[in-house]
Amino acid sequence: MDQDSHCTGERELLEAVSRITTSSTTSPSDEGENQPKAETSCQVREENPEKDDRQDSSATLSPNSSMTTKELQEYWRNEKRQCKQIKLLFEIPSTRIVEHNLSKYVMYKIIILQTGSFDSNKSVIERRYSDFEKLHRNLLEEFSEEMEDVTFPKKTLTGNFTEEIINERKLAFKDYLRLLYSMKYIRRSKKFIDFLTRPELQEAYGCLRGGQYTKALEILLEVIGLQERLTRGNPVAIVPTLCAIVVCHKDLENPASAFEYGEKAVSRLRAHSSHRYYIPLLDTMITLAYELGKDFLSLQEKLEEWKTKKDPIRVFTLKELAVREYVR
Repeated sequence: MDQDSHCTGERELLEAVSRITTSSTTSPSDEGENQPKAETSCQVREENPEKDDRQDSSATLSPNSSMTTKELQEYWRNEKRQCKQIKLLFEIPSTRIVEHNLSKYVMYKIIILQTGSFDSNKSVIERRYSDFEKLHRNLLEEFSEEMEDVTFPKKTLTGNFTEEIINERKLAFKDYLRLLYSMKYIRRSKKFIDFLTRPELQEAYGCLRGGQYTKALEILLEVIGLQERLTRGNPVAIVPTLCAIVVCHKDLENPASAFEYGEKAVSRLRAHSSHRYYIPLLDTMITLAYELGKDFLSLQEKLEEWKTKKDPIRVFTLKELAVREYVR
């Protein structure tokens, strides 16, 4: 390739990068009532987006002007990677029939996968027909208009345990979850999130209250990833689970792991100092930092700052708060 062709190629690639960068900062149109688009991992600018786009475009072009073709290609790949769409897929690959005392029911194995990123983790839960039925009733109470065209597999008087009916329901429940997740207000609702996480969390906190910290930790670590995906726009929502993980690690004498998850919780409460977990978490983090030989002055300053603004009140410990979660 001659020099002119090489320069022309670089200019074309540079222009493509500029278009990608500019478009990546523009907010997509909001979802429709029935078929909203998947959320993205890009940050949306709400204040004067046109000005932000111009600034980003000019700021991006300056350093790129000296990039080689290879560097520009790598930059373009990174831009696409950062702005990939994030959504969840639901699969129901198998079932099992449970007979307990005088009852008999089918458990549906639900695998929840994340697409649009390089995270290959998956979550696996089990739910029975009555769980789906309860979810449907609860959603109808709050989202009657959105649920107007959503069909739910009806009960049959006979044949509920035949292979044909079970396979039909597997496909129906898969489509049902997919449709619910496609509607923004439903997928962000507490009722939908509770359906996917609450049974496991209740079991985990029951183990925690019973001193079975290893079992509790195992369940909590399984569910935290799914919680993070479901509450992407509300990072504070997973603070109780993070703190329960801290409690388990601390009681299992794993201070380094406890501190690691504590830092994640603290970062989510930076702008929420009135949250019930804020002070108990700071107290625990100061203790862990001292034990690990880490700098705890900044944590101590936050604690003292809070105390000067608030009247002296009874504050529970982190463990006392954790054991109170999901008490029926």
